Formats: sequence, C-alpha cells, structure tokens
Amino acid sequence: MTKTEKELRQDIVEIGKLVFQKGWVAANDGNISIRMDQDRVLCTPTGVCKGLMHPDDLIVCDMQGNKLYGVKQGTSEIVMHLTVYNLRPDIRAVVHAHPPVATGYAAAGKPLNLALLPEVIIGLGCVPLAGYGLPGTPDLIEPMMPLIAKYDALLMANHGAVCYGEDVWKAYFRMETVEHYARIALVAELLGGAQVLPKTEVDKLYESRTRYGVKAQVGAVPGCPVVAEDLGGEKLTVTRAELIALVEEALRARGIA
Repeated sequence: MTKTEKELRQDIVEIGKLVFQKGWVAANDGNISIRMDQDRVLCTPTGVCKGLMHPDDLIVCDMQGNKLYGVKQGTSEIVMHLTVYNLRPDIRAVVHAHPPVATGYAAAGKPLNLALLPEVIIGLGCVPLAGYGLPGTPDLIEPMMPLIAKYDALLMANHGAVCYGEDVWKAYFRMETVEHYARIALVAELLGGAQVLPKTEVDKLYESRTRYGVKAQVGAVPGCPVVAEDLGGEKLTVTRAELIALVEEALRARGIA
C-alpha cells in the first residue's frame, strides 16, 4: 500500500530519532530521503539535528535538487541521493550517516569486505569503500558511481556510510547491519583475527538468497567478499613432537644444542 506524504514524513522523523539515539550522527550530521514519485524527493534539510526534527521541517525537491516547497533550506549532499536514484530505479530511499565503527573503517581506508557473517553475505554481500571526495561537491559522487549499481551499502572514505533500499526502513536496517558488522569485525580483529569463511560456504550463502527473498544486484566477485582462499597460503599444522624436533634442529644448526 502506497503511503501518504504525511506518513513518509513521519517515517523520516522516526528514523532521524533512531540514528541520533544510536550515536550514528552528531549535531546536524547525516541526511535521509525518500523518492515520492518520478519527479519529487522528500528529504531532510540542512542545519537540523536529525533527532529533533518535526515533519514540517522536511522539504521536497525535484530530481535536479531544486526545492519545490518547504520552509528550510536543502542540503548540498542531496546530489548524492539523486545520483543513487538515477542509477538505481529500484531504490526509493537513501540514508546517510556516520556510524562510529563503520566510519572508523572508512577513515582507516578499509572496506568491510571479509566473509564473516552469513546474514551480511546474504543481505549485502560486502560493503566496499568508495574513495574520498569533498562533501557537497561532484567529487564526492565520482568514486561512488561504479559501486552504486552493484551494492546496497557503501563506506565513504574519511566520511561515513550510505545505504539505500526499496523503502526508507530497508535503507535504515541496512545501515544498522553495516554498523553491527563493523563492530563484530573489529572485535574479531582485537581477539587475534577473524576466521574468514571459505569460498564453498560463501557460494552456498549466495545461492540461498532467493530462499530468503533477497534481490541482490550482483553475486560474489573476486575480493568482495574476501574468502579464506583470498588470504593466501595454506595453514600449516604440526604436532608437539614435530615442533620440538624442528626447534632442536634449528638449535643444532646454530651450534647451541
């Protein structure tokens, strides 16, 4: 059932509160939009805390970013949203935020691309990293363009993350998945390194997508996600006796034993 403009405004306000309460934005950071029809986009304005928005604060612009109506001023980052809509006719909503752990990966120049969690592999595949571009300018969009057509969630180098979906709640939940994935990946790294799934298991997860009703833009591609075989080298296993023998041989070679 198609929602009214009033209902869509309320959805954006509710999601704005959630991203603010979760600490994914600070001050006036982030932006949210919904494509209402072929010619109009409902979006958050500039200079407004996403946790304190009122439905009347939102503005409506055309597909060129020109404000059609609304009291407040539009954000310069609306161009990013419009680019997603133009490249992906299936997308009806975009959420951009700065979730701390995922943004930490982006600031470190690292994508979220390890094959760690079945739910992430099924739902997103992986979360690639788009190169840095000055916010509010075409330079922000250029590194993202080759990735938008293939993935539903991106990290933006030294900036944040952007997720999109068939409705604004799906876009929001993808952002939630990205930050949850980043937190787990970080903990695994701190505990000595993640145990990455092999290609055979990743292939099974991709094949199960239809069973879960996931309509992905692309299947597994080399390096996204990174599987165990991509990390190189076979794992060497030795017994305690073999290890002792190797140590003793090394000591003898040095004239110590």
